[in-house]
Amino acid sequence: MKIFTSVKYKPASIQGGYTDRILHVNLNSCTISIGGVRSDFKEKYIGGRGYALKLIWDGTSGETRYDSQENILVMASGPLGNEPRFPGTGKFIVGTISPLTDTFIDSNIGGHFGPILKRCGFDALAISGIAKEDVVLIVDGDRGSIDILEAPAFEAEIDQGSLSYGNNLIEWFNKGKPNENIAAVTTGIGARHARFGIINSIFYDKRRNRIRSKQAGRGGTGTVMRYKGLRAVIVRSNLDRVKANNPVDKQAVWQAGSSLKKVISKMDPQQLRLSAWGTAGLVEIMNEFHILPVDNYQYGNHPNSPALYANVFLDHYFSKNIPDGCYYGCNLACAKGAENVKLTRGPYSGRKVSVDGPEYETLGAVTCMGIFNPQFVQEFNWYCDEYGLDTISMGVTTAFLMECIQRGYLSDEDTGYDLSWGNLDGVDRLLHETARGEGLGKICGQGIMRVKIWVAQRYSTKTGIRKERVLEELHKFGMETKGLEFSMYVTKESLAQQGGYGFALKGPQHDEAWLISIDQLRKEIPSFEMKASALKWFPLIRTWFNAVGLCKLPWIDVRHPDAASTDTPSQNLPTLEYYVTYLNATVGSQKTLHDILDDSERLQLLQKLINLRHGKGTRSSDQIPLRAMGPAYFNEYEARAEYYDSWLKEQLGEDGIPDDPQLRHRMIIRLRQEAYEKLCDAVYRKKGYTQDAVPLPSTLERFGLLDDKALTILEGYGLSKVQNMLQGDK
Repeated sequence: MKIFTSVKYKPASIQGGYTDRILHVNLNSCTISIGGVRSDFKEKYIGGRGYALKLIWDGTSGETRYDSQENILVMASGPLGNEPRFPGTGKFIVGTISPLTDTFIDSNIGGHFGPILKRCGFDALAISGIAKEDVVLIVDGDRGSIDILEAPAFEAEIDQGSLSYGNNLIEWFNKGKPNENIAAVTTGIGARHARFGIINSIFYDKRRNRIRSKQAGRGGTGTVMRYKGLRAVIVRSNLDRVKANNPVDKQAVWQAGSSLKKVISKMDPQQLRLSAWGTAGLVEIMNEFHILPVDNYQYGNHPNSPALYANVFLDHYFSKNIPDGCYYGCNLACAKGAENVKLTRGPYSGRKVSVDGPEYETLGAVTCMGIFNPQFVQEFNWYCDEYGLDTISMGVTTAFLMECIQRGYLSDEDTGYDLSWGNLDGVDRLLHETARGEGLGKICGQGIMRVKIWVAQRYSTKTGIRKERVLEELHKFGMETKGLEFSMYVTKESLAQQGGYGFALKGPQHDEAWLISIDQLRKEIPSFEMKASALKWFPLIRTWFNAVGLCKLPWIDVRHPDAASTDTPSQNLPTLEYYVTYLNATVGSQKTLHDILDDSERLQLLQKLINLRHGKGTRSSDQIPLRAMGPAYFNEYEARAEYYDSWLKEQLGEDGIPDDPQLRHRMIIRLRQEAYEKLCDAVYRKKGYTQDAVPLPSTLERFGLLDDKALTILEGYGLSKVQNMLQGDK
């Protein structure tokens, strides 16, 4: 194999959670450089999501697209990553300009890669340029070397699959010997052909004695990596993981971690039982509360849903008595897996494989297509990971095509085969076509925003109806916002979650504001004002988790027993106190929770500026499909008429309800649209935005972001510093 570039380096030591080094790689010129990090940089941008935002803000422009030479693919952990004494510290962020949204995307991912990259001496890896041929990057902290080399080819490689390639690559790199101190990120053939390609985080699990994976699933990060010609990145470091993060106050870190582990051990078995079931346990809860997406979010539950409850996977698939954490020290251990699953479909039918998952999102993607078959879930899960495809975008885009057939916008002649609800053969065929970029799969791989245009053009040509009019109808049930497909929660009965999806800066992904539990299930934010406040507070704290290198689940999904006695139980403040202590003990700061929220708000504002720069940041970008607000079509109203009629009575009184169900349906839609617009007004005020969702100059100035570049963007939206001062005087 050709070695294009090889450099020697001395790994920087970790002090207080940071190495203060960023590894820069340009694949076009095959150059490698190591940059330092100033103290003011890390104080303002923290790490993880913050480093990704700042590097992309500085290194790209409004014209940068996913396939531009200057686009940057950033992989970054944070100061709290790589700490086995505290639960959930294996997370890192992959950030870039998205092939789906054409603006900044970041995806939160677990495994060992982020912690080992830090132990190799780097807080972040920033990759620019496009390689002339497929390459692999190796960062070897043990040898003190960084290499760009020709991507190895393996006889056993399965159709350029991501999992298979990563497994073979790690065995090749370490001469066939399993090693927990080696990890990789890889992409597959699907990332070459679809805009929603994923990055797999590959690591060796000695308890299962095999390679496992976690995914950076959202927004096409794998598509960017594959377009750059980067097949994989390998990292290695045998530095002691327990001592490596070198916190300022080791004892305080241990105490905070020990306290949280005790809460998890006590409360998780009484609550979501993530340690036993993983996130698959959410299916039963979501089905009970009409939140599980069925037939492209038309319905929220289904009588066949018990076939996908957690007990089914625990009894027939999951390996029992294996603590499946993403990283060392996490006793929540919710990453489930299965061994020796025999594939019955697709090009590798008959082969036995290991499956990591399924997570709830993958299960929801399958019910979204009207399928309730646990074996198919496992196969869909494995093939998507192997091909390098996002299960969410794959499932939701397929479901959109299926509904286009249901409503007459497409026919079997258009698709080439049967794609009716629940049709396993059709869904399976489309999955493999999407991975290979063939047939209808070539269209599906573009994502819903672009598929809508294709459908509208075909239907308009056949019927003579204006394309714009067709698009209006398709927007009702095309479940995307900002170009990103919805994650797997029906939001018709939760105004807070509607806002959580609409205002999410990356698009409708639950990791920015998962409010459906506290709004629809627990009913802890019943008033309009409480919902609006939650839509500012929760995205801030969740952004902080993405910046420092932490998993959110030990905080948001395991409620501290003392939280109920606080004024805001949903914020789970007793647990957050452990996190504040952990941060201060690691980096040597004296921050309060308020300080942490301010740090996060700075990052959110920077992301908002990037969105505005790319034309995706105003009120129009926050609009959600009609189906996300309520029953877009009458059949949805009929299926849940008792709930909707009761809701109408609450809004209008007994005498305000018309006798005609069709009139009731139209009335519901109007009221839901009005409520959402009212929510936009309230949340924008709380965030210091104009009513068009543009930050006021004073808001940016408060966080040190009002430079010439930001002012130019604001002026393009009709704002200036003088205008803001005048508005403040009023």
